[in-house]
Amino acid sequence: MFWGGGIIVYRTYALYQEDKEYNVIKGIVPDFGYDVKLAIEVDGKKETSVPERGLYKTNVVCNNDATGVWDYNAWNLKIDNLKKDTKCNVTFTSGLSEVEYEEYLEVGIALRRNTYRGKDISDLYTSGKLYEQIGKCTFDDIYVGDYFTTNENNKNVTWLIADLNNYLHTGDQDVHSKNGYSDKAGGGLMACHATIIPATYLDTNKMNTQNTTGVVDDVTEGMTGHGKGAYVGSYMWNVTLPKVLTDYIKPAFGEHVIKTRNLLADAMVKDRSNQNGNNTGASSGWAWYDSQVDLMSEVNVYGSTVFSSSGYDIGIDNRQYAIFKLKPEFINSYGTTRFGFWLKAVASSSTFARVNEDGVAHAPGASDSYGVRPRFLIN
Repeated sequence: MFWGGGIIVYRTYALYQEDKEYNVIKGIVPDFGYDVKLAIEVDGKKETSVPERGLYKTNVVCNNDATGVWDYNAWNLKIDNLKKDTKCNVTFTSGLSEVEYEEYLEVGIALRRNTYRGKDISDLYTSGKLYEQIGKCTFDDIYVGDYFTTNENNKNVTWLIADLNNYLHTGDQDVHSKNGYSDKAGGGLMACHATIIPATYLDTNKMNTQNTTGVVDDVTEGMTGHGKGAYVGSYMWNVTLPKVLTDYIKPAFGEHVIKTRNLLADAMVKDRSNQNGNNTGASSGWAWYDSQVDLMSEVNVYGSTVFSSSGYDIGIDNRQYAIFKLKPEFINSYGTTRFGFWLKAVASSSTFARVNEDGVAHAPGASDSYGVRPRFLIN
């Protein structure tokens, strides 16, 4: 046993033994084009299948110079330097503690967040296993950049895994599941989750009907943003995003969309110098709001601010999504399609930030019509 990367790893350094009973066990080793034969032993007893997920110490020894490691998240065998006719002895021994098991899972989640795979996981979505793997916090077969397609209400959409568990412990109230909040603050968002974005924009619309980031007339009395400015006071937040939630997101994800708490800019001072140094007009206040869908911040996309007018534009959206770090071309393109879309930040008294189709960070007039590419969390 030794420590590696903050996690206990068990190895016995036993030599490979040929005199065992080997079988091809489907679904245990990812498909590399040929089969791998395994000899399974559980607590000293020969078995023809691996045990159910549990608190086992594992040891893997392979021939042909291959190296095997048991993946506790996916509950399968990862093999490096795999060759034809490879055989592996896989030993399971009871006694792994819950703390050690959780450490293995954390390492696996970190690996999935820092690895772009780009696999079609539509089968997981269709079968419901997507939610099962997210809900139990193992993300067994989910990596950043994986995608799936839905076609609800004749709206064919490709969705991307943008990040995993990246909003944990944010918010002013505890959220333990998609069902709502507890009465006291402390842990923030506790539910394991995947952050989802569409591969391209879902719709086109304006941020406001007027070129202003202040109070607008089209946010009518009764709407949350009535009488407010900045992002919360915008036509986009009050009218367009709720419609996108109803038309695109809820039909595809239903009750799996998590209702969280987001700290959002809700006031703007017209003559206030802003932090980008080029304009006047800046967000000047914020508050906690219930949220199921929001536009992304500049930090979510670029990893830093460009046109954002003040810190009030950012709130908890202060971390770059893994997908844009690993595949920056996805910021303004998918496949051969290029596109632009709005971001939630005030840029001046008359402009909001956006991503331009040519990859440029931009800040056009609030009444211009551009792509709507929101983010939301599922569990």
